[in-house]
Amino acid sequence: MASLTPDSEVRLTVSRCLRSLSSSPDGEDAAAALRTLGSHLDDGAEGSTPAAQRAEFRRSHYTRTLRCLVANVQADWLLRLEAGRRAELWDALFLRGPPDQALLVLLQAVQELRAATAGLDLLVAVTEEFLRRGRLDELLWSYCPGAAPPDSAHLRETLLGRLGALPDLLANTLRHDNRELFLPRRYYPLLASAMAAALERTCQALRDGRDCSLTFVAQTLGKVCVQGHGGLVFAALAPRLSSCTRSDVLWQRVCWKLLENVPQRWMESVITGLVQAVTGPDALGRILGNLVLTNKQAQFVVTHKLLLLQYKYETRVLRSVLGYLAADGGRRPLLVQVVRSVSQAWANPSAVKHTALEQQLYVTKALLLSVGLLRDGERQELRSELLQCLLGGMQSRLDSGVPRIRRLGMVVGESLSRCIDVDGAKLEFQYDRDEETRELLSLATPDTRDEPEPVDGPHSLQETSETAPPTDSPSPQDESVNAEPESDLDSDDELTPYDMSADREASQASPPRYLRDCLESLMSSEDSLRVELSLRASETLVRRNVFAAREVSGQMCKVLLHMENKFNIAGFLALRHAAMVALAVADCVPVTQYLTAEFYSLNYSLRQRLDILEVLAAAAQELSRPIPEPRDPASGVDSAPPDPGDGPEHWRRVVEKRVQSKTRLLSKKGTRRPAAPGAPNRYAPVAGHFFFPLLRNYDKPQVTFDLLGSDQLVLGRFVHTLGLLMHLAVNAPVASQMGCALLDFVWTVRYHSDQMVRRGVLFAVCSVFLSMPSHNLLVDLNERLFETRAWLADVAESDPDADCRSLAVQSLVLLDQSVKKQLQDPQALSLDS
Repeated sequence: MASLTPDSEVRLTVSRCLRSLSSSPDGEDAAAALRTLGSHLDDGAEGSTPAAQRAEFRRSHYTRTLRCLVANVQADWLLRLEAGRRAELWDALFLRGPPDQALLVLLQAVQELRAATAGLDLLVAVTEEFLRRGRLDELLWSYCPGAAPPDSAHLRETLLGRLGALPDLLANTLRHDNRELFLPRRYYPLLASAMAAALERTCQALRDGRDCSLTFVAQTLGKVCVQGHGGLVFAALAPRLSSCTRSDVLWQRVCWKLLENVPQRWMESVITGLVQAVTGPDALGRILGNLVLTNKQAQFVVTHKLLLLQYKYETRVLRSVLGYLAADGGRRPLLVQVVRSVSQAWANPSAVKHTALEQQLYVTKALLLSVGLLRDGERQELRSELLQCLLGGMQSRLDSGVPRIRRLGMVVGESLSRCIDVDGAKLEFQYDRDEETRELLSLATPDTRDEPEPVDGPHSLQETSETAPPTDSPSPQDESVNAEPESDLDSDDELTPYDMSADREASQASPPRYLRDCLESLMSSEDSLRVELSLRASETLVRRNVFAAREVSGQMCKVLLHMENKFNIAGFLALRHAAMVALAVADCVPVTQYLTAEFYSLNYSLRQRLDILEVLAAAAQELSRPIPEPRDPASGVDSAPPDPGDGPEHWRRVVEKRVQSKTRLLSKKGTRRPAAPGAPNRYAPVAGHFFFPLLRNYDKPQVTFDLLGSDQLVLGRFVHTLGLLMHLAVNAPVASQMGCALLDFVWTVRYHSDQMVRRGVLFAVCSVFLSMPSHNLLVDLNERLFETRAWLADVAESDPDADCRSLAVQSLVLLDQSVKKQLQDPQALSLDS
């Protein structure tokens, strides 16, 4: 009979052993079969099985063997084996063979055995021992040599998924019985150490002249990072790479090759985790190399995404990224590109209004750091961009109403003025130096060290500029001290200077005296001085001659609404607003009808719609205030001469006032002041003209305006304006109808995602409860009060915004007071009954 080939012989031996294990053998037969299978995993020349058969077993029969063992994990012969013999015979088959095949079989078996059994405990124990013995190191290294084990793309993708999600897979199965080693905080540092071990063996193999591939290690790193565990991995891996690359060029090349082999779809996660873990730009440069010059995805992440799109990172991450770009001559063009993009983003005026304050602070730090790393030639190249950033961005922030945003503009203005040196002049502002501003001022000094070191050299540029006076612009005190003695002979210090603070430049044009001339200038004049004088005089002319204002109110309101500040008039917005408010007060009904109709019209910007709301709110407030009397009888001053016929009454009044002035009243409650005289409310008769047309078309989205959709800023101001109009209509006959309509409207947006809108809704609800009579509140809104109270209680308890919770509590108090007051009124109770 011809001798069998190694393939056939191994196939027959393995089939015989597996058949013996599957046929319920006794302990000795099972041990002999396990020992025979284990002999095919012996290493070295002392093994009893030939090397060719061992290689064939590992390649073609190892996975089949493990699956048979897992299928018989509940067999009686296995449970009867002693712990020592089981570890020697059964466990060794999982721990001595190809690690990738063993890990896949173990994880699949653990997932299939979801019930808590002895077999599951055995498989979990073997898996834990697999990790403890460093089999992950062998697994990663097995794919590194030039002759890596052949595998399919599907098998490699499956293995990558198991390696990256091993804690999740085991946690889903073991639940509360999970082991400590399988937790993410223990497993991923262990995987990171396995990667470091594979890289170290790769360096040794390259020194020995052998070829290696880091593709699988790079894919494993990318898979773990994209699943959100990059922080745990790089917390253990980055210090090791930084230490090894400090003095070994081969280690640097291995790290560069590792990151080059990371797939593009996982590059962002890897770089993000790396820049957060390294200690500085030098370490980042040694590990990352010039990857940003060869990989477009890495370049986009480093130069754009980490600086402009994401703002959750600490300042040291910005120092590392920008210092990395500035450390090498080949990467410095990217630093110039970063300065351009960051300065444009910082100078964008819309960013001040539509981005979070944290993001503005983050971009400000990036701008100061990047500008501080520029050289003199690069600053001259970027002088125009920096000047535009200084003028545009600083002005936008100084106009903001938020103090922190204004301080950002001041700090950047000071720093950029020192960098670009405009005509030797440097900006200086007065503001509070808190911790945030001190940090921003320190960012202008480049600090590229990995570790904090003692400062032995000269002070930083920022400290020098703060302590030493500038040499190019000496102070007046220095000039007076350094002046020559002869200059004192002709000094004019003894002469008293003439006060010219109130002097004004003589104007060639005069302000208009008539309202129609003013309107004509605003409509068609191209003279900037004439337009400015007309705009400044428009409010006075409207209030001085109400009858003339009513003739041109509609046309003038239209001109002011569409007017632009093309002549850069100081205080343009305030002047235009005051003139439109004066028109709305002088000719209330036509102007409010025009403004409320134009609010929903096409081809208006959001700024113009906000202007309309501000004008309506201001006009309603002015109309609701009492009209001042030209004469005050209580003051005792009478401009007209006394009538001779009224002599006795006048004499008695004078005597009575003298007696009251000399009489001292003693009372525990104090003297009572007379009540203020009543005055008619001009807003009450026209409240409906303000309110109902403005609420008419809110649910009709236009081409350029979607009130209930994307235009949340206008919606928030819109709801606040409606609440103000409702609040000013207290005691008005139309207050009940306004309250019902307003409550119906806010009910549709009460769960809006924007906190500004929710605040407006709660303010409007408070206004309804304050302005509507208690009886009408219970009668007209009886069916909705219970649901409204439940909603307010939920907002007061669970809304994330503190102001919303406070407004909800106030609304609940007002509602309860109104209900209690109405229930205590016997006349109301009789009417209700």
